[in-house]
Amino acid sequence: MAKMIPAQEAAKIYHTNYVRNARAMGVLWALFTLCFAVIMMVTFIQPYWIGDSIDTPQAGYFGLYSYCIGNALTGELICKGSPLDFGTIPSSAFKSAMFFVGISTFLIIGCILCFSMFFFCNAATVYKVCAWMQLAAATGLAIGCMLYPDGWDSPEVKRMCGEKTDKYTLGVCTVRWAYILCIIGILDALILSFLAFVLGNRQDNLLPSDFQIDNKEGLE
Repeated sequence: MAKMIPAQEAAKIYHTNYVRNARAMGVLWALFTLCFAVIMMVTFIQPYWIGDSIDTPQAGYFGLYSYCIGNALTGELICKGSPLDFGTIPSSAFKSAMFFVGISTFLIIGCILCFSMFFFCNAATVYKVCAWMQLAAATGLAIGCMLYPDGWDSPEVKRMCGEKTDKYTLGVCTVRWAYILCIIGILDALILSFLAFVLGNRQDNLLPSDFQIDNKEGLE
C-alpha cells in the first residue's frame, strides 16, 4: 500500500474541517431562520407598532391592520381591524404595509418549508433559493416599514395622537416594540441571506483548488 504523503494528509484534514464547519454554519443558519420566522409572525400579528403616551388625549395602539382606541367616556378600549376585511383598516398606507410585511413573512415560512428539499435536492441549490427568498423578504420588510408612517395622517390615528399628527410625524404618540422589531428584521433577513449565499458557494466547492492534490503526484 502506497504511503500517504504529508500534503495529502493536510488536504484530507482540511477537507474534513471544512465540511464540518460548513455543516455547523448550516445548522446555525437554519435555527436562526426558524427564530426569525417566529419573530416575523409575532410582528405581523401584534398591534403594537405605534401607541399612546402620557400626553395622548386617548389610550390605544395601532398595528398593521388592527387597532384599539380608548372610549373617551369609559376609557374602555374599542378594537377594530382584520387582515381579511380591508374596509376596517384605517389607512391605505397601512394596507400596503400589511401586504409587504405579510409577503415577507410568507417568504420566510416558505424558506423553512424548503428545508425538506435538502433530502432530495442539491444542497447548494437549496441554500441559494432560500438566500433569494430571504433577500426578497428583507426588501418587502423595508418597503413595509417605509410605507407605514405614510398612514399616520388617518383620522383614527389623529384621534389618538392629536391634531399635530401627520404623515411621518407621530405627534404625541410613540413608536412601539413591534415596529422596532420589524426594522431590526430587515437587517436579520439580510444577514441570513448573505450567510445562505456563502453556504451555497461552499457547497459548490467543498475543497478549494489550492488544497487539491494531483493524483499523479500522489503515485510518484
